[in-house]
Amino acid sequence: MTGSPTDDLAAEVASRATDLGWSVGAAESLTSGAVASALGAAPGASAWFRGGVVAYASEVKFDVLDVPEGPVVSREAALAMARGAVEQLGADVVVSVTGAGGPQGQDGEEPGTVWFGLVWPDGEEARQLHLPGDPAEVVSRATSHALDLLRMALEAAARARA
Repeated sequence: MTGSPTDDLAAEVASRATDLGWSVGAAESLTSGAVASALGAAPGASAWFRGGVVAYASEVKFDVLDVPEGPVVSREAALAMARGAVEQLGADVVVSVTGAGGPQGQDGEEPGTVWFGLVWPDGEEARQLHLPGDPAEVVSRATSHALDLLRMALEAAARARA
């Protein structure tokens, strides 16, 4: 692969999703559509990419993705965003990203606190990272990590079905 690290990760997601016959989606807050943009530019996206939901405002998370009222920089919100996007998009696997990019914190969390949700047919998980840098760097790192989570989930699903 010869593109940027983000392009390379998206291409790996494309390859694995194609091999599995799975569709992929994203639910984003902090990354504002950067994950979906990378996926949409990946090879053969029209065959496996269902789309993304950018729910930047808390009210959009509550109303569109059925996130429960409360802190949106949390494990619960990340998982609810991913579950909601599975429902909205009809995707087999969805990654979500919510966090405090900075320079201020949010919901009592320090800047750089990011939660990722991942939902796929065999389960779900959430992860928290504390990413360094200014807001743009946090968004960039969060985007790469979200794509890597998708890649790893698809890789694990392929191994489980082999």
